[in-house]
Amino acid sequence: MRRLLVTLVLLAAAGLGGFYVLTDPRVVSPSPEIGTLPAPDLENGKLLFTAGGCASCHATPNQDDKLRLGGGLALGSPFGTFHAPNISPHTRDGIGNWGVKDFVDAMATGVSPAGQHYYPAFPYTSYRLMPPKALADIFAYIRTLAPVEGRAPAHELPFPFNIRRVVGGWKLLFFEGAAFKPDPTRSEAWNRGAYLVNGPGHCAECHSSRNALGAIVQATRFAGGPDPEGKGTVPNITQAPDGLGKWSKEEIAELLKTGFTPSFDSVGGTMAAVVRNMAQLPDSDRMAMAEYLKSLPAVQGPTK
Repeated sequence: MRRLLVTLVLLAAAGLGGFYVLTDPRVVSPSPEIGTLPAPDLENGKLLFTAGGCASCHATPNQDDKLRLGGGLALGSPFGTFHAPNISPHTRDGIGNWGVKDFVDAMATGVSPAGQHYYPAFPYTSYRLMPPKALADIFAYIRTLAPVEGRAPAHELPFPFNIRRVVGGWKLLFFEGAAFKPDPTRSEAWNRGAYLVNGPGHCAECHSSRNALGAIVQATRFAGGPDPEGKGTVPNITQAPDGLGKWSKEEIAELLKTGFTPSFDSVGGTMAAVVRNMAQLPDSDRMAMAEYLKSLPAVQGPTK
């Protein structure tokens, strides 16, 4: 019996040690090579910041200036409540002391400057598609904004979700860190739309169902599902009959600009904030997104 107990303890220790090694941020989500980057393009940074909806989550709630990125917005989920952090250039409470590499690692790998995993409520699972140059442009733009004092509340997560190392196991199962690669068989507009929809726009993060561990179910990607915050459902945006199958590219682009559907209804909830962001993009970008969305095959979404 004693030998059995010793064996079990040793196996448990080995398993725990293996898990600890495999979930190390440097192992499960290594930093991308950024090399020597050219001077940042602030206009591109502003465009991608807007397309990414950064202010929608990180702006200080209950104030009119959406570029005061003091954080604090509460995001409900089946795993607890997350609070969007301060990402203003404040040197104590925000990201004012970060370097470009810190920002690229956070956005592309979900790893903090302190070497901890970020929870995937922060959609780095989509932002990873942006190359380091684009991420550096966003960082440069954020640094032009006003520093905001104050830190967001801590996340309110029960055990075991309050243990960040567990996120490393999640990444082992679901996280892929490759940047976007254009499809040479497709048009330039289609590739631009695919990049914006899947990368900075992170449309699949809301318009897809998720499994019990909170990862997107790839078989029903873009086919809609329960709202991640528990507020009803998010619609199907594939070419299914209950999705965008009967919509033209022009109608999709119009919704992204004005929020109006072909039946003259208007979007609400979190999609209204998305439209406010997308309305600031060039017409060509909204049409590119529409072209990509019209190419998505019809997928039946969850029935409940």
